[in-house]
Amino acid sequence: MTEIYRHLDLSIDQQHALLTAARNLTDQFTGTFGAETIERFLHSSYDQFAGRSTIPNFLPLLAERFARQRLQALARLEGKDAGHAPIVLFLCVHNAGRSQMALGFFQDLAGDAGIGWSGGSEPGIEVNPAVAAMRERGIDISREFPKPWTDEIARAADVIITMGCGDACPIFPGKRYED
Repeated sequence: MTEIYRHLDLSIDQQHALLTAARNLTDQFTGTFGAETIERFLHSSYDQFAGRSTIPNFLPLLAERFARQRLQALARLEGKDAGHAPIVLFLCVHNAGRSQMALGFFQDLAGDAGIGWSGGSEPGIEVNPAVAAMRERGIDISREFPKPWTDEIARAADVIITMGCGDACPIFPGKRYED
C-alpha cells in the first residue's frame, strides 16, 4: 500500500495520513470492495484536490472523506448497499455557496430520512461565506468543502438539484431533476 503514495512526492506525515485513510476505508468497506478499489478511489480523490489546495496538510483528510462518499455511491450503484434512504445531489458550478447551503438545509430538515451530497462542475477553494450565513440560521456546514461531482455520485443520486450550472451539470436518463 505504501508504494501507491511514494510517487506523489508527499511528506512522511502526508504518506502516513493517506495510509491511515486507506486503512479506515478498508475497515469500513470490508466485504464490499477490495483494497485495490479503495486505494484507487482514495488516490483519484487525492488528485481531485491536490491541484487547487491552499492547505496541503488537509489533503489526505479531504481525499478520505471524498473517497468515502464515492465508495458509498458505488456500493449503491452495484447493489451492495442495503440503505433505502433517497439520495439528493445538489449541484452548482463552484460548490462553494448555493449547493452547500442547500445541502445544509436538506440535512437539517431531512435528518436520517435522506442522504444529501453536493458537488460542482468547477469546484472552488472554500465555503467560508456560506458557513457564516448558515450559522446565522443555526445550521453548521463548517465541515463541508467544495468538491467535484463524479459519475458514480451523480448516477447513485435519486434526485439531482441543479443550481444555475446550466450545461455544466450532468444529465443522466431516468433521474429526477429540479433546477
